[in-house]
Amino acid sequence: MGQYLLGIDIGTSACKAALFSSDGNVIANALCEYPVYYPKQGFVEQDPNDWWKGTCSSLRDISEAMKERGISPEEIAGIGIDGQGWAAVAVDGKGNVLCNNPIWLDTRAADICKEINIKIGSEKLFELCGNPLSPTYTTAKILWYEKNLPDVFAKTEKILQSNSFIAMKLAGTVSQDICQSYGYHCFDMRKGVWDFDMCEALGIPKKFLPKIYACHEIVGTLSKEAARETGLIPGIPVAAGGLDAACGSLGAGVLRAGDTQEQGGQAGGMSICTDEYLCDERLILSFHVVPGRWLLQGGSTGGGGVMRWLERELGSPLTKNDRLPEKKVLEIFNEMAAKVPAGSDGVVFLPYMAGERSPIWNPNAKGVYYGLDFNKTKGHFIRAGMEGVAFSLRHNLEVAQHAGASVNELRAMGGSANSLLWTQIKSDVTGKPVVVPASDTATTLGAAILAGVGVGVYSSFEEAVDKIVVIKRKHEPNAALKSIYDKNYEVYRKLYEKLEELFV
Repeated sequence: MGQYLLGIDIGTSACKAALFSSDGNVIANALCEYPVYYPKQGFVEQDPNDWWKGTCSSLRDISEAMKERGISPEEIAGIGIDGQGWAAVAVDGKGNVLCNNPIWLDTRAADICKEINIKIGSEKLFELCGNPLSPTYTTAKILWYEKNLPDVFAKTEKILQSNSFIAMKLAGTVSQDICQSYGYHCFDMRKGVWDFDMCEALGIPKKFLPKIYACHEIVGTLSKEAARETGLIPGIPVAAGGLDAACGSLGAGVLRAGDTQEQGGQAGGMSICTDEYLCDERLILSFHVVPGRWLLQGGSTGGGGVMRWLERELGSPLTKNDRLPEKKVLEIFNEMAAKVPAGSDGVVFLPYMAGERSPIWNPNAKGVYYGLDFNKTKGHFIRAGMEGVAFSLRHNLEVAQHAGASVNELRAMGGSANSLLWTQIKSDVTGKPVVVPASDTATTLGAAILAGVGVGVYSSFEEAVDKIVVIKRKHEPNAALKSIYDKNYEVYRKLYEKLEELFV
């Protein structure tokens, strides 16, 4: 058996791929960006074919890196895939994509959700699947197809998730992993099976729903055609994979009840591992990629994407005018934000840059800066942005604790965890210690672990995590800043309450 594992991450902004040794060391990694489309207000789309192109490009780069290191493709034991959640990739009987995919930020189906919640009953839906019906979920997007794209709906053979679409392209197998099934409101979150009575009530054809697989289950092997396109060889086992946040949680060592991941990718949020069914209508519930576990999640639209937006709008002029092209923009941002005191001199930011998911579930919510005057600087915008994302995290954690979850420390992952300042702010705002494993590769590592368990490189998930997840640093909350952040958090909560009626 080969000693290397390949992880593929279908993110919002790019496909990332990484090759790991069985002890978790990164041998090679690659990235290929692809576009996000915003055709109308509330519409946020991607072309799944771009995901596949990005996957092929990334894997070809990995293949070239392997050649340089003298590693043969025969030494790859397995491939795992993770991806963004709540996709609704409509494909025909030949696997052709029928339309662009509304991604997790898309809110076009808000009116449909209102109708269905009244028709079927929001309480009945929540009782079955542990999640409220909102426009960002897979369910709403399928129903939107039926109403607005009847030709697409009629031609659809299967609805796929981002990782299952890539699994199909790699191995030819149509699959649905148990973790990503949380996007459907005809999925029984207690039993882990489709509820076909609810499927019928919703008007979703049964044939749309693929067979459900365990996330580490091998669904097929790399086909000859896919091998040609990726630069690999046929026959490499492919695991079903799972949600990016869940794979990232695994890659960060979130395995046992109470372990908690703090997400710092494009989106923000947290995932708390539980060994019992535990839900709250203000949060998100899914199966973990680890059998017998659930993840109680808080998902914010504001995360690392806030810094991407600030970088786009403030970054280019900043580097040009300050003549610091040799420094990365985000490094400069950290330096500027560090010069601003905790609490940003009263500037408070609502990070609702694409509506907001948990815990307020308002697709019309807007990003807001409060407390500006002529004394405020770019550094205030940046630091308040970091603090606003941290306030969103705290809000989700408080709701989860109210639901009965217990959180002792956070395990940070994603690009935001590379910022020592931002990570410390999150610790100070939440009052929780934050530990940081290999944050940039946690998600692809989690996907690779799935393949490793699936093919037998590891005898169990416990063995894999104990062997390869290493903590790089730890942040303790600064008690001296508690009163400052408590005051701003109170303003943060009140701002939304006061402005909610204006968000239309």
